[in-house]
Amino acid sequence: MQEVTIKRLGHQGDGIAPGPVFVPRTLPGEIVRGEIGAGRMAAPKIVAASPDRVASPCPHYGACGGCALLHARDAFVAAWKQEVVRTALAAQGLSVPFDPIATSPPGSRRRAVLSGRRTRTGAVVGFHGRASDALCEVPHCLILTDGIRTVLPVLRDLVIAGGSRKGEMGFAVIDTESGVDVAAHGGKPVAAGVDAELAQIVSGRPVARLSWDGEVVVQAAPPWVRFGTARVVPPPGAFLQATREGEAALLSSVGAVVGGASRIADLFAGCGTFALPLARHAEILAVENEASMLAALAAGWRVAQGLKAVATEVRDLFRVPITAGELSRFDAVVIDPPRAGAAAQSAELARSAVPRIAAVSCNPVTFARDAAVLVAGGYRLDRVRVVDQFRWSPHVELAAQFTRD
Repeated sequence: MQEVTIKRLGHQGDGIAPGPVFVPRTLPGEIVRGEIGAGRMAAPKIVAASPDRVASPCPHYGACGGCALLHARDAFVAAWKQEVVRTALAAQGLSVPFDPIATSPPGSRRRAVLSGRRTRTGAVVGFHGRASDALCEVPHCLILTDGIRTVLPVLRDLVIAGGSRKGEMGFAVIDTESGVDVAAHGGKPVAAGVDAELAQIVSGRPVARLSWDGEVVVQAAPPWVRFGTARVVPPPGAFLQATREGEAALLSSVGAVVGGASRIADLFAGCGTFALPLARHAEILAVENEASMLAALAAGWRVAQGLKAVATEVRDLFRVPITAGELSRFDAVVIDPPRAGAAAQSAELARSAVPRIAAVSCNPVTFARDAAVLVAGGYRLDRVRVVDQFRWSPHVELAAQFTRD
């Protein structure tokens, strides 16, 4: 048994002691004791606790790996997430004022990915355990919406009917305005008998649509979400912001940057999270690599009232970024890339004359890398707002404002 003192938290939320030794679910300043193997203390005993430590309110926290920071005060988590962004920016020689953090409330996660596996007596559906392939059922999960928790028994029945004992199923679920959209993958191929059984399972239950490996099996109602005045039915398994509150905070920050612009390019536009609300006051070009998501965006725009023109373009912005010349006709740009960031597109933006850029990111490290490119190209990084949609997890999202004098 060895005793160590936690100096800081790593990007995954683990405590780090000198060595380094990684110690899960600990906080800076704590003294812990345990066995160390391969640079990790898997089962620490708290010898001296931090004043920021609290008792976890979740009954699943001991086994579930879905959350990593339920043992810390909310104020500590908020400050830590902002510091993660500051540290990433400082590594690129950047500093910036921070707006107050926007933290989504408990029970607000409308989009989640769950796993399921058949057992000898039935099935288990939930999140993976901490540092484990075992699944932990989460009927009292504090982050999921009531709608998603309500369909957990439905997912279990789907695994029993369509899962394989040899493999694991995945479920991308979205709590929409008309019911829960369930996109299942990894199950047995849908045959004539199986699809009828799956349809029977969801019949009369709060599932708007069930798709199986991309194929819609049953749709009781179109699973729609609202972006501004538009109703959009996303394709199965599509990306959406994780909470409505987080989406509203990001949209507010983006709108503050591009407000007054008459022509806006929305890059990595998805299903229209930003494009459709901004179309109330500006013409939009929405660019996205997934044609199905742009089709959903366009369909929502066609039936919405009071929106300006929205054009769409299917384009791989990693390989074929919008060039500086093409950007010359826009007053503002919104860019919301995946975790890899947007190195190629940022290089073109840095060469452009676009007056304002609203940047949204789910990875502080790649954001800081791309921000440094923009600043080197003559942009000023004016402000950053951290948006915590993934409460109690190490995941950090942000919105930022860039302007060119």
